[in-house]
Amino acid sequence: MGTPPHPQDRARVTAGEAAPLTGILRRQIAQTGPLTVAEYMAAALGHPLHGYYTSRDPLGRTGDFITSPEISQVFGELLGLWCADLWLRAGRPAPLRLVELGPGRGTLLADLWRAIAVVPGLREAVRLHLVETSPVLRAAQAATLERAGTPLPVWHDQVAAALDGPVPGPAIVLANEFFDALPIHQYVRSAAGWRERRVAWDDARGGFAFGLDPTPSAGLIQVPESLRGAPVGALVEVCPLGQSLMAETARHVAAHGLAVLAVDYGYSASAAGETLQALRGHAPVDPLDDPGRADITAHVDFAALARAAADAGSQVHGPTTQGAFLGRLGLAARTQALAAARPDLAEQTRAASARLADPAATGMGALFKVLAVTAPGLVPAGFADG
Repeated sequence: MGTPPHPQDRARVTAGEAAPLTGILRRQIAQTGPLTVAEYMAAALGHPLHGYYTSRDPLGRTGDFITSPEISQVFGELLGLWCADLWLRAGRPAPLRLVELGPGRGTLLADLWRAIAVVPGLREAVRLHLVETSPVLRAAQAATLERAGTPLPVWHDQVAAALDGPVPGPAIVLANEFFDALPIHQYVRSAAGWRERRVAWDDARGGFAFGLDPTPSAGLIQVPESLRGAPVGALVEVCPLGQSLMAETARHVAAHGLAVLAVDYGYSASAAGETLQALRGHAPVDPLDDPGRADITAHVDFAALARAAADAGSQVHGPTTQGAFLGRLGLAARTQALAAARPDLAEQTRAASARLADPAATGMGALFKVLAVTAPGLVPAGFADG
């Protein structure tokens, strides 16, 4: 999660005071052998006691990164209006499950709830559900929503529980900067063929280091066909968990109605290259340094998510850039209205919106992509076909 720095070459960094998780993973490696990158990443982010997300609130200026809802209220408001428009296009189904995956501090949901009040009947139809495993972030979400006067949602550990309930029904699933934090596998094309990258402990360096499996892995089937002919030295990242969760949510909306909306940084077409990265204190650090103390992410392969959704029977829209998506939803008009309402904050308001839509190659407007997955025949706003 969070706006990423550019991937760059990184030297191994030895921790001055080792994180508790370092010792745990060292012992695991000694007992069972090197970890896959996915296993390392899952432990670093989600260990029950020492994982990054389970042990802290990482958001904001005092944390390690900041997300779009924290940059400007306009982001959550426009997503709320997108949901409202979709609900109207779908014929006002009720009840409607509104599910957010990885909801941060709850800021997006609070802004969304305020925005959808303009559509009569929608608030009464909505049932709020959050998928969040971190007790720290659940507490932050509850506090944010209570301050905003938003009804408290039902929290879940698993996506399936948030979707199904006693009786499965129509749902809108929002995933803002969720897929980038899911564990990835990395494969390298060596002279002997594709091999999975693993994380080992290097006594000489006194830290974790990357290596390659000496034998092929069954997981190589995950490498997209378009990339299997990449040259020696090429590295490909795949996220089976992300594809599985997209397929799960896509099957639900194909069967019961409405949509999934994914917003994240990544690339529209599957591509080779390393994007694994870590942030601490809003600055890049080595992903293998002090697991559990930094946010570790990778760019999202939107083409892979789109394939998973289409194979599950849903209709795919996009991906498009975040700048284009927000622009079509009325970013300029909403920003101007807020600036006029609070002249003392006008400059700050305009700067925040400009950051969300920055069209530079490394800006949020271009680097971040938006993908919608809907029930067949339902066309959402914000895309070229909508």
